[in-house]
Amino acid sequence: MTHILAIDQGTTSSRAVVFDASLAPVAQAQQEFPQSYPAPGRVEHDPEDLWATSAATARAAIERAGLAPGAIAAIGLTNQRETVVIWDRGTGRAIHPAVVWQDRRTAAACAHLRTEGHEGLVSARTGLLLDPYFSAGKIAWILDHVEGARARAERGELAFGTVDSFLIWRLTGGRVHATDATNAARTSLYDIHRGEWDAELCALFRVPMGILPQVRDCAADFGRTRADLFGREIPILGVAGDQQAAAIGQACFTPGMIKATYGTGCFALLNTGERAVASNARLLTTIAWRLDGRVSYALEGSIFIAGAVVQWLRDGVQIIRSAGETQGLAEAADPEQGVVMVPAFTGLGAPHWRPECRGAIFGLTRATGPAELARAALESVGHQTRDLWQAMRADWGAGAATVLRVDGGMAASDWTMQYLADILGAPVDRPRVTETTVRGAAWLAGMRAGLCPGMEEFAQGWALDRRFAPAMTPEERAARHDRWTRAVAAAMAF
Repeated sequence: MTHILAIDQGTTSSRAVVFDASLAPVAQAQQEFPQSYPAPGRVEHDPEDLWATSAATARAAIERAGLAPGAIAAIGLTNQRETVVIWDRGTGRAIHPAVVWQDRRTAAACAHLRTEGHEGLVSARTGLLLDPYFSAGKIAWILDHVEGARARAERGELAFGTVDSFLIWRLTGGRVHATDATNAARTSLYDIHRGEWDAELCALFRVPMGILPQVRDCAADFGRTRADLFGREIPILGVAGDQQAAAIGQACFTPGMIKATYGTGCFALLNTGERAVASNARLLTTIAWRLDGRVSYALEGSIFIAGAVVQWLRDGVQIIRSAGETQGLAEAADPEQGVVMVPAFTGLGAPHWRPECRGAIFGLTRATGPAELARAALESVGHQTRDLWQAMRADWGAGAATVLRVDGGMAASDWTMQYLADILGAPVDRPRVTETTVRGAAWLAGMRAGLCPGMEEFAQGWALDRRFAPAMTPEERAARHDRWTRAVAAAMAF
């Protein structure tokens, strides 16, 4: 047993990568799946798509690696967080489409709970805010809108899970109903200080506790796969939500280190060690990982639209054919036009938390074309990150890192990363392996299996590809971000 299989079930695609014992990628496979938008502000997935693409890419990656099933020592799993699946314990079939983390349908319910004065309780125990982003309201919505679901849940016939739990259930043939601490921490039902599901919060959100999965460490025994899936039973030994897995893959093990992952959204995590830091800037206090029963915490800033804005340019307004075209367009754009795009397609995340806000473009002229729109789209990612960067440094103080580690698909764009460094006024470090999310999941499983090194040795293996140093003058930086701040204020006012 010389290799690890890591499955990364994301918002727009599922991917599997086979790693060797040194955590070098050997082979991979990836499949996109459809997104469903049944009404404004609603985002759904077919759970069968999540399962089918995860299983298919896992088998394809093993085949492309040229390995027999016996060579796979363990499976690591990472996933889009907060997305809700509720399924029948008898059949394993979901009773409703998966309600995706981006979905805003529970905004009114969250606002009602906030008006009733419950946000303080939720924040104190979970580190989260009352926002439709999180899982609890989605669970209640499904139970209330699928005929008979709430009664069936009370009878113990249904199971809830974030995507990791659903995949574990399917992988193990229904033998294991479990999640890890990082995913549990994103539901608004889990007390991150006591390390257990909270009965009072479950009652507040009207979620029956009997449908909740067992919570385990990130590196733990999550059961063994069905033998018919891969030719033999393979243990599942590592699980973490995608952003926590990325922080692990970036080796952000020292308190104060910050990473930002650019996928569908952008999520920045600042390691706060064994101390759960309450934010004064409306960031989230969350679990970074739990290993051997010991919790490390993080401050997190969540941007809902990052890479998705490029997908919108391609699939929505259709001004590009592929994501790679945006860099050339941005370079060709007229910077003097000063077009600003606020991509609040599914509301604004941290530090604003305005789920009702929608996207807007400012500064349009007759000369504005695809190049200026592409540039404004890429710049919006840098400005949103700066908002998080400033909030994190305000919460953490002088101990915060002065360098940002980046990963994810958009990190491959030199233009975007240079603009990010310019608008932050800080160096941006891109590692040689930018797909750190799946690498973090692989390390958890490989470390648990005894195949991969411990935390310190793993951190020493982090390697720099390129450092982007800020080149923008302080005056230009301030002027550009002032335009962004005014645009956000205008979008929120609208």
